[in-house]
Amino acid sequence: MTSEVLPPVSGDRLVSRLKALGDIGALPGGGVSRLALTAADGQGRDLVVSWMRAAGLEVRIDPVGNIFGTRAGTVSGPSVMIGSHIDTVATGGLYDGNLGVLAGLEVIEALNDGQIATQKPVTVAAFTNEEGARFQPDMLGSLVHVGGLPLDEALDTVSIDGARLGDELTAIGYAGTAPLGGIKAAAYLEYHIEQGPVLEADGIEIGVVEGVQGISWTEITLSGRSSHAGATPMRLRHDAGLAAARIAAGVADIARAIGGDMVGTVGSLRLTPDLVNVVAARALMTVDLRHPDEATLQLAERQLRALIDKVVAEEKVTVSTRPLARFEPVAFDKALVSRVEATAKAAGLSTRRMFSGAGHDAQMLARTCPAAMIFVPSQNGLSHNVAEFTAPSDIANGLTVLGRLALELAGHANSPL
Repeated sequence: MTSEVLPPVSGDRLVSRLKALGDIGALPGGGVSRLALTAADGQGRDLVVSWMRAAGLEVRIDPVGNIFGTRAGTVSGPSVMIGSHIDTVATGGLYDGNLGVLAGLEVIEALNDGQIATQKPVTVAAFTNEEGARFQPDMLGSLVHVGGLPLDEALDTVSIDGARLGDELTAIGYAGTAPLGGIKAAAYLEYHIEQGPVLEADGIEIGVVEGVQGISWTEITLSGRSSHAGATPMRLRHDAGLAAARIAAGVADIARAIGGDMVGTVGSLRLTPDLVNVVAARALMTVDLRHPDEATLQLAERQLRALIDKVVAEEKVTVSTRPLARFEPVAFDKALVSRVEATAKAAGLSTRRMFSGAGHDAQMLARTCPAAMIFVPSQNGLSHNVAEFTAPSDIANGLTVLGRLALELAGHANSPL
């Protein structure tokens, strides 16, 4: 461990920047809509890049739009990387993703303020399309960065509004030319709000994240036959809407029956022709299954398939399915997780080890380097919500842990690691 301590990081400066970034795509009630690669996302990127350059970082942008701002070390080589994302869902808040990027920038500011040179470079990363709200899969930019998705396939991805990812990158000016995967990480840290209620409920200040649960996203298309809602007997219907409703209810039954950490969600359901007095001819829906154990996630997937087959046969409709995303559970580097915990405790903060229920870029970076995450509480457990909020005192706590650990990992230039 280094003998030096990072000069005080500024939670006030970080909160101020969170609010300034939140003004781009702002929604009534304090939220933000900045879907990946929209004009608003481009404006948000411009602001973050301007802050990076003002802090003296060398900014590089790769062909999928990932942004890397690097502060040189005294020794060339892989960076201590701090990152997350700045895209949001359509009804998002100020903190999800944005906190991790801007906290990394605040660590840089503190190093600059203290005129501290580090042995390793320190890089702040903002990855493209983490949310998966406009383009699937989620964590797309970080997945391409680590070699898990071919660049051409990513660029040809079509959004929910019919736009091609590569074209949208060009339109906002972020089709970069830096070598793909050219920024190597010696370690990756991601600072994030919990997005759930556990830390607040238990009065814990820092969540020490041991890993990310597995994710399975499926799109289901059910095809029936339109008919008059009043004149068609129930026994003679081919009702795609009813089939979708039964599957949606069955997803919840599967999750409850497996129990524990198993969760299942139908987040999107659209009927055609979507009229009050017409039996639906078509239903397009999504199913999101998650669990921290791969075998259990596979069990849920098998049960979903059996449910779909049963409903389709009984409701006399046809079905097609398409995988949208599939990621196995990820365990973070045990040694680095322990260092997060030790750093928090040394700062006098209470800790709890936990798994993340949401997906994060950290699970992709874990394929290529030691990775870990730092969680801070979410008020009322809310995220992906305009009311998303984390208290400034909690933000400052997490920032302290992030800053101290980042300096420890990067190494003060005048002392050995």
